[in-house]
Amino acid sequence: MHLYGTQSVNELGHLTIGGVDTVDLAQVYGTPLLVYDIALFRERANGFKDTFKKAGIKAQVAYASKAFSSIAIYEIAKEMDLSLDVVSGGELYTAVAADFPREKIHFHGNNKSYSELQYAFDEKIGCIVVDNFFEIEMIKEISETRQQKMQVLLRVTPGVNAETHDFITTGQEDSKFGFDLKNGQADDSFLQLYNHPYITLLGMHCHIGSQIFETDAFRIAAEALMDKMIEWRDKFKFTCSVLNLGGGFGIRYTVEDKPLPPSKYVEEMENVVLSMTRKHNYPLPEIWIEPGRSLVGDAGTTLYTTGSMKEVPGVRTYVAVDGGMSDNIRPALYGAKYTAVTANRMMAPHSDKVTIAGKCCESGDKIIEDAFIAEPEDGDLLAVFCTGAYTYSMASNYNRLPKPAIVFCENGQHQLVVRRETYEDIIRLDVPLQKTGQEVSL
Repeated sequence: MHLYGTQSVNELGHLTIGGVDTVDLAQVYGTPLLVYDIALFRERANGFKDTFKKAGIKAQVAYASKAFSSIAIYEIAKEMDLSLDVVSGGELYTAVAADFPREKIHFHGNNKSYSELQYAFDEKIGCIVVDNFFEIEMIKEISETRQQKMQVLLRVTPGVNAETHDFITTGQEDSKFGFDLKNGQADDSFLQLYNHPYITLLGMHCHIGSQIFETDAFRIAAEALMDKMIEWRDKFKFTCSVLNLGGGFGIRYTVEDKPLPPSKYVEEMENVVLSMTRKHNYPLPEIWIEPGRSLVGDAGTTLYTTGSMKEVPGVRTYVAVDGGMSDNIRPALYGAKYTAVTANRMMAPHSDKVTIAGKCCESGDKIIEDAFIAEPEDGDLLAVFCTGAYTYSMASNYNRLPKPAIVFCENGQHQLVVRRETYEDIIRLDVPLQKTGQEVSL
């Protein structure tokens, strides 16, 4: 049984997180409940930061908050002196509500609206990561109309096909993101921006995918971007001050996953950049990275209460829980795999092979198809590990199920940071049908 971060088993045989008994958490807050191990978040963030510091390289570690966005996690990121990667007006609004330092906010996205870009200018954020020519024209118009400066990075696709699921691979040529390095798009975008009076081009950005375990893809991507930066220096006398190599660092969901420590990914990037800058006498750029999943993924654990059970003789046993694809769509969306334990009976043999099913009205609502847990009993507390990334942020009200509560645990203390939705919350935006003849307000 693999435990993560501060997880342990207490004298009652209960799983604890951050020194807090999960059975107590379930009694206080109910289930489903998403629990974050904040000490593990801090440890991972420091692992990335310290590697750059040790090498004497100026860097920014930006939390890729699409993995999990909330006021409280932004406040923790601010405490850790991280930067912040947002991908929508909603995430930017949350960052503003958390009073995150605006100069450390980077705005991503392949289809930013005009109003979202205006909002970024209003808040004087640190950087916009430009994704396409349509966006360039909008940024030019806003900056020129306001006579307001903005720093930007060009997102490029380096043609690197990382070994990951098609849905989470983004660095190959056939991608909805960024300017292609090989077909001239990156050069065209550079020419439109590098001499603009209000737009400060910092450099380039790439992100090659998610849940990557090896370093070769990061090395190849870094080499490709450095080659282009050197070419721009030699041809246009322009030096990039920032090289953003994105994120995508993998975590251990199951025994098959073999992630590397954060330092290994950073060291590989550092080695490439240092080698090429020395060889070509290029000023060392500031390196930015964007870990998301690797900060919050295995720091999160979802607690469920078991309900009905169904045995299909010779096939499988289903154990249903009080959540499902409404709070974790990843297994149904792209076959994500997880492990689980019986949190209230950790010392019991975890030898019963079951399928953990959700309560949504979908045959495909299965959280884990082959889970090994203690012999199931009605009312057990199941803990599904590594649910901290892309679960709550992708949660829905399918079947009109309320979204779960979220709790942070650290040093024996627990704190509610997102309250559980109520049925009233679910219908809050509904508008009753108007009677015939009544005017409808749009």
